[in-house]
Amino acid sequence: MSRNYLVASVASFLLSNAASAAAPTLPISSGQDSITTGHVTIGHATVPYRAIAGNLLVHEHKYDDSQHVIEENTGEKLGKNQSKENDDIHDAVASMFYVAYVKEGVKSANRPITFVYNGGPGSASVWLHMGSFGPVRLDTPGDFHLPAAPYKLINNNQSLLDVTDLVFVDAPGTGFGRIAGQDHEKAFYGVDEDGHAFTRFIAQFLAKYNRYNSPKYLLGESYGTMRSAVVINDLQDDENIDFNGVILLSQILNYENNIDAPRANPGIDEPYELALPSYAATAWYHNVLPHKPTDLPKFLAEVEQFAITDYTVALHQGADLPQAQRQAIAEKLHGYTGLSVDYLLQGDLRITGGQFSKHLQQATGMTTGRLDSRFSGPSLNLMSEEAGYDPQSTAISSAYISAFNDYARTVLHYGDSQRYLGGIDPTWNYRHKQPGMGTSDLGANVMPDLANAMKTNPQLHVMLNAGYYDLATPFYEGIYEMKHLPIPSNLQKNIEYKQYFSGHMVYVDPASLQELHDNMANFINRTHN
Repeated sequence: MSRNYLVASVASFLLSNAASAAAPTLPISSGQDSITTGHVTIGHATVPYRAIAGNLLVHEHKYDDSQHVIEENTGEKLGKNQSKENDDIHDAVASMFYVAYVKEGVKSANRPITFVYNGGPGSASVWLHMGSFGPVRLDTPGDFHLPAAPYKLINNNQSLLDVTDLVFVDAPGTGFGRIAGQDHEKAFYGVDEDGHAFTRFIAQFLAKYNRYNSPKYLLGESYGTMRSAVVINDLQDDENIDFNGVILLSQILNYENNIDAPRANPGIDEPYELALPSYAATAWYHNVLPHKPTDLPKFLAEVEQFAITDYTVALHQGADLPQAQRQAIAEKLHGYTGLSVDYLLQGDLRITGGQFSKHLQQATGMTTGRLDSRFSGPSLNLMSEEAGYDPQSTAISSAYISAFNDYARTVLHYGDSQRYLGGIDPTWNYRHKQPGMGTSDLGANVMPDLANAMKTNPQLHVMLNAGYYDLATPFYEGIYEMKHLPIPSNLQKNIEYKQYFSGHMVYVDPASLQELHDNMANFINRTHN
């Protein structure tokens, strides 16, 4: 890979302590882009590309950038957002890191472009970058803990660069990006605040690289699917930029459906019902079912039907559920999950994700993975009620973070002497202003945002991808949410569904990654006009 640099003319903002007691005094700058070139083999074709690693400055939502003028190189002219005293910037600002891969030798203005990001909230895009569709990826051949360094990156035969340019975007405060200014955490760490930041980033990126006329896609994973619903609506309504498609990976649009902590919301039983098919798939994989069927998809269709019929009726009866029926439901759940009838009755037929992970393989002293329930690891505390950690996360995290740090410095030539933050643990504001409605203080639900985007742009296509072995965002939860979007019935044809024999990070499984590539490539080719 050859190396050259594009030095951008930028303004570096030095934030004083006077701006905010909590604001850092570090310079926040769009900095210097690094441009390198390379090639990737996809199928039998070689795709040459240009990689651009850099940062874009994004201000808080209330900021009026039309009034803020910074003279190139000098920074002498000030707008109304900036104080002349000590050249302090009082408004919050984020320097968002990205890596863009652009195919060489083609007219890029009309080539599809896809913005890719993980979730968290508070996660960088390193997981998708190093595991899914970039030109190189980590080799993750099985459901076991990867050995320690050195780690090896391989040519990614499943990269999406054969059909679309890619922009991997890190959330504010993660990666090589930083945030600063007055109340900077409040300005970026929330459902709406984060969505506005990504919307502004994308609009700026399209302007900087003149990609307005390109077919455009969003690809978000996990919380990134919630972000996508907000961003696609903001892009279309506020920026007047229609997109061709939204690709959702391991979806959650309504936090009321979160299986991690449904006991904090008694009376809402949907999380238990929607997680049951994922429990069944996990039990099937670990051979703990009393009678294991041979056909997993057919078995899961049966469990889904039970979940939305007999199981739903039983849970909704609450204390009025007759004892004989309670016993019958527990026995049925035992057949679908492998958990003991006594344990299911003790849990009042309601088992959280953490409880399931801890108790499924309790007899062997093993804890089951959350992000990918094919993974297992020794239980930290055999007497605890819930799992104390996620064996899948600990199995691969070191490899992803270490490999990207090395790749950024030695291949992309970016980030020397800087710390790459793969994830942070921000205090998140889940209040959300839904389109046409007020701000909700309940758990965030962005289904109205995606629905509004689909109604205002009836040509928008949506693709939902999910793994059977995902206990973080169970696959049936995403299907349920899509089937309950408040859209006209004729727009349901714009939504398509794909499931895989993998977990939350579908791409960790090599066979599933190939399927994921083929399905997404086909989706983009069919929808980019």
